[in-house]
Amino acid sequence: MNIPVNPASVPEDLRTQLPTDRELVLRVMPMPADSNSNGDIFGGWIMAQVDLAGSVLPARLAKGRVATVAVNEFIFKQPVSIGDLLSFYATITHVGRTSMTVKVEVYAERAPEDLQVVKVTEANLTYVAIDREGKARPIPRPLPAAYAHFG
Repeated sequence: MNIPVNPASVPEDLRTQLPTDRELVLRVMPMPADSNSNGDIFGGWIMAQVDLAGSVLPARLAKGRVATVAVNEFIFKQPVSIGDLLSFYATITHVGRTSMTVKVEVYAERAPEDLQVVKVTEANLTYVAIDREGKARPIPRPLPAAYAHFG
C-alpha cells in the first residue's frame, strides 16, 4: 500500500531529501562482512535486501506467500559503503491476476557529521502470489481502494 512516510519519524534535516509518497519498508546498515576488498558493499547483498524489501507490499496485498519471478530492472546509481544507513522505499506499480510489479528505491544516509542523502539503487521486480504447494494463485479481490485502479 502506498502509505506516506510519517514526517515526524524522519529527522528534520532529512525531510526534504527522502521520499514521502512511498512506503518505507526496510531500513538497514551494511556491516564490514557485507563489503568487498575495496570497502564497497557487494552488489549481491544489496540485491538480496531489495528483494526482501520488494516483497513486503505484495505479501500484504496477496494476503500470503509470494515468490520473486522476475527482476525486470536493477540500477546501481552510487556505491554503498560501510556505515551508510540504507532506507528502502517501495510502491506497487502493477497488479495482475496472480502477479504484482514493485518499484524499490534505495537511499543512503551518509556522513553523520555532514549528513547527505543519496539515491543509490532502484529496481523493478515482479512477484507472484503462491499457495502452500508453491503454485500461482489469484490475488484476492476486491483490491483495497489504494489499488482499485488496477482492476
